[in-house]
Amino acid sequence: MRKILIIGAGKSSSYLIKYLLDKSQSENLHITIGDLNVENAKKLVGSHNNVNIVHLDVFNAQSRTIAVKDADIVVSMLPARFHIEVAKDCITYKKHMVTASYVSAEMQALNEDAIANGLVFMNEIGVDPGIDHMSAMQVIDQIRDKGGKMILFESFTGGLVAPESDTNLWNYKFTWNPRNVVVAGQGGAAKFLQEGQFKYIPYNRLFRRTEFLEVEGYGRFEAYANRDSLKYQNVYGLDYIKTLYRGTMRRVGFSRAWNVFVQLGMTDDSYTIDDSINMSYRDFVNAFLPYSPTDSVELKFRHALKIDQDDIVWDKFLELDLFNSEKMVVLEKATPAQILQKILLDSWTLNQDDKDMIVMYHKFGYELNSKKHQIDATMVTVGEDQTYTAMAKTVGLPVAIATVAILNGKIKTPGVQIPITKEVYTPILKELETYGVVFKEKEVSYLGYNPLNV
Repeated sequence: MRKILIIGAGKSSSYLIKYLLDKSQSENLHITIGDLNVENAKKLVGSHNNVNIVHLDVFNAQSRTIAVKDADIVVSMLPARFHIEVAKDCITYKKHMVTASYVSAEMQALNEDAIANGLVFMNEIGVDPGIDHMSAMQVIDQIRDKGGKMILFESFTGGLVAPESDTNLWNYKFTWNPRNVVVAGQGGAAKFLQEGQFKYIPYNRLFRRTEFLEVEGYGRFEAYANRDSLKYQNVYGLDYIKTLYRGTMRRVGFSRAWNVFVQLGMTDDSYTIDDSINMSYRDFVNAFLPYSPTDSVELKFRHALKIDQDDIVWDKFLELDLFNSEKMVVLEKATPAQILQKILLDSWTLNQDDKDMIVMYHKFGYELNSKKHQIDATMVTVGEDQTYTAMAKTVGLPVAIATVAILNGKIKTPGVQIPITKEVYTPILKELETYGVVFKEKEVSYLGYNPLNV
């Protein structure tokens, strides 16, 4: 039996575990799942024979190394900051490793050791990063193979609520880590290339400079810039590209409303609010507004943000119950971002019957035979339920497919890497299509980089 160790059985692991169990007999696999909470794993596994569930604390070196030593390949579904100790064990005991996380500096430092030991350390093979890399590089390589020169690349991804579960005015619910949503865009200006010029959008303007996108069958979306669109410029071989822009997708209108929280300072995570444990939601909002002996919190809020009473944006804030004097924060020494997250969880938590949705949109501009061309590629995946979500599908399936491909020697180039080579992306994208993760490509008139608001 070929042994796979999965460390972490959280929300993104359902499809990963199902895929490997479904393949366990034909591929001669035995899966060990290690987690602090074994009940999570038991729910996903049921009564399957080719699996073993163990209590595993990644900070317990003895139990961790025992588990790693007994495996042929290790899949780490832990938070990114916890991968490194597992990775060091994989070097020591000569085991391949797969993660869906960004390559950290510590992970990259293991590259020479991984190569020397003939080990594949595959990272960034979830959805974003992951499917975005593979789907982009497939088209970019096709353009290059026919002699084309890339002049524009834009890429957008959104974790959203499916249309049938879209029941609030924000057209949004949390489908992944809520904290990451609340603090998105902080830590420096967004940076991208536009027609050969470096462009920067500071955080306080980020959500008012959006690009509009139309996805057939799903309507209109907007996108705001990621913090560093140039991170993969060299990796993708786009050193001479004129326009390079990566962004996050939301439904139209979300960013304008979210910008209100940014302007008030409610997304700040750098300091704590005094006596936050005794605050009501109304007190929290009022803490960011000027004092008035006569004006209500609602009036001060609208006046400060220049929001008319009949504006749909105002209705969005009313829907969140922001001005409720009876709902309490009940968080001690909380930051504004932590309090805002708690308030939003009241309204944006997925119900049991809700479904999530992943949307991805790429634009490829290129020059061939002195003419400019553009290809737009879109992918939409809708979840089944709260266990088999679109997020779990698009994160877990690429991880699982890569794991088996490495065991089978189909992916064999050693080293710390991301899925940007034909050896990796060709078989994985082909198999993903059998699970409904399909990109629709179409030729459109080349327009260059000319979004409505940027």
